[in-house]
Amino acid sequence: MRRRAQEWLEQDPDPETAAELREILASGDETALAARFGARLEFGTAGLRGELGAGPNRMNRVTVMRAAAGLAARLRRDGDGAGVVIGFDARHKSERFALDTAAVLTGAGLRAWLMPRPLPTPVLAFAVRHLGAAAGVMVTASHNPPRDNGYKVYWGDGAQIVPPLDAEISAEIDAVGRVDALPLGEGWAVLGEEIVEAYLDALSGLPLGEARDVRVVYTPLHGVGRDVLLRAFDRAGFPAPEVVAEQAEPDPDFPTVAFPNPEEPGAMDLALAAARRSGADLVIANDPDADRCAVAVPDGGGWRTLTGDEVGGLLAEHVLRRTGGPDRLVVTTIVSSSLAASVARAHGARFARTLTGFKWIMKAGGPGDRLVFGYEEALGYSVGGDGGVVVRDKDGIGAALAVAALAAEAARDGRTLADLLDEQARRYGLHATAQLSVRVADPALIGGAMARLRAEPPVELAGRPVERFEDLADGVDGLPPAEGVRLWLAARDEDGPARVVVRPSGTEPKLKCYLEVVRPVGDDVAADRAAAAADLEALRGALAGALGLA
Repeated sequence: MRRRAQEWLEQDPDPETAAELREILASGDETALAARFGARLEFGTAGLRGELGAGPNRMNRVTVMRAAAGLAARLRRDGDGAGVVIGFDARHKSERFALDTAAVLTGAGLRAWLMPRPLPTPVLAFAVRHLGAAAGVMVTASHNPPRDNGYKVYWGDGAQIVPPLDAEISAEIDAVGRVDALPLGEGWAVLGEEIVEAYLDALSGLPLGEARDVRVVYTPLHGVGRDVLLRAFDRAGFPAPEVVAEQAEPDPDFPTVAFPNPEEPGAMDLALAAARRSGADLVIANDPDADRCAVAVPDGGGWRTLTGDEVGGLLAEHVLRRTGGPDRLVVTTIVSSSLAASVARAHGARFARTLTGFKWIMKAGGPGDRLVFGYEEALGYSVGGDGGVVVRDKDGIGAALAVAALAAEAARDGRTLADLLDEQARRYGLHATAQLSVRVADPALIGGAMARLRAEPPVELAGRPVERFEDLADGVDGLPPAEGVRLWLAARDEDGPARVVVRPSGTEPKLKCYLEVVRPVGDDVAADRAAAAADLEALRGALAGALGLA
C-alpha cells in the first residue's frame, strides 16, 4: 500500500490531498493508509460517493479525473458527439471536480457544457435533455455529511444510469492509467442564466391551479436551492417565502445541522421555529442540492412533519385531478406506500412499482405510457402535467411549487393539508408508514444483519405472523434482483395487513427498514392514526430485535 500511495502521490494534482498523503506516509500510520488504499470507491448506478481525501477509497481529483476519463471512453465507444453537461453544488471541491471533468472530457475530444454556478441537481437533470446532451454529470453528495462529495452520472434521456451502463463505465474507469498522462482540453462552454430560465419556463407547465394565497417558511439547509426556488415562486405568482436566515447561504460545513438531510431529527427545527413565530401556513425544506422536498403543516396547535409517503399521496391525487387520459402513469417504489396504487386506480391512471431509486422510477412503463408523477418515500418527487414530468429525476423545486399550490387551494376551500390527508384515509383506507434507519461505523455490520435475517427469517413480528418472506435478490414482481428482503405480515385484530422491507442504503452506511400498516378508518381518524402509530412502533422494536440491532 505504501508503494501504491507513492504512485498516487506522483500523479495527484491537488496540493491538499498530496500534503495529507505525505503526512500519512511520513507518520507510518498504517490504519490511515489502509482506509485510503485498502479499498476503492465503487462506481455504480449512484455513480461515486464518499469522504473527501487522498487515495482510491476517497473522493478527490484523481478519482474524479479517472471517472471522467472512463465516461468519455464509454461515450466515444458509441461515437456520440452530442457532448456532456456538467453541474456542481456548493460542497467542498465541487467546482474543482466539475472543472477537472470538463478538462478531461474536452481532452478526449468531447464537447462539454459547464453550469454557470452552483445550482440544484434538478436543473442539471433538466439541462441534459434540454441541450440534447449525450450524458450529464452532477458533482454532489446530496444530503450526506459535510466531509463527503459525489459524482452522479445521467444518460441522454435525462435520467440516472442503470445497469449495464454502470458496469460498462466502471470497466472503462478501470482501464484508465495515470491521470497525469491524460490529455486535458480547454474551451468548454460555460452556460449562462438562460439554462436556469429554461428550467423555470418548463416549471410553468406544472398543474398549479389558480390559488396563490399561502405563507411559506423555507430553508435550503445551507444548500443551493434558495435562489432558484425564490425565482420559481415569484414567476408562478406565489408570495415570497420567508427564508430561514441561519440556513439561507450555501455553506459546505452545514453548521446548524448534524446531518444536512431534512429526514434527520432536528434538521427542520429552525424552520419550524420561524413558522411558529410568523404564523406561516406551510414549511418547506430542500436538501443541499435541492432534489428532495420536505413539508410540515400546522396540526392541532402544533406542527406536523409529513412523511414522504403522505406528500406522495397528496401530490399524486393533485396531479391526477388536473390531468387527463388513460395513458397517464404514476410510479413509485417497492419500499413506498401502497396508497399511490389506489389513487391511480381511482383516477383511471396506470400504476407501476419499481426498485428503490429514481433511476428505476424513470425507466418504468412502456411506449404508450405518459409519466405524470413519480415519487419515492425518501422525500423525492417528480411532478408533471399533461406533457409529462418536467425533470426525469427528483425535483425539490417543482415539488415545492406543487405543494404550495395544493396548500393554497386547500386554504381557499377552508381546509388544510392535514384535512386532505384525513379525506384520503377515509376514501382509500389509512396507509401508515414508518422507517427504522440504523447508521453504522462498520459497513460489515450491515452485511451481518442481512445474513442473519436471510438465514433465520422471523416467523412473527409484534404478534403478527409472517405470511410470506421474499428475498429481493431473487427478483420479485418481475423486477431485477436487488439487495434486500420483504416480509408480508398478516392482519391482526382491527388492523389490516402490514409489510416490511429491509435493505442497505445505496449511498450511506445505513441499514434501512420500511414499514407499512393498512387499516380501515372509522369515525375518529385521529384515533385510528394513533393506533396505527402504536402498531408501527411495536413493529419497529420487534424488527430491531430480529436484526440484532435492538
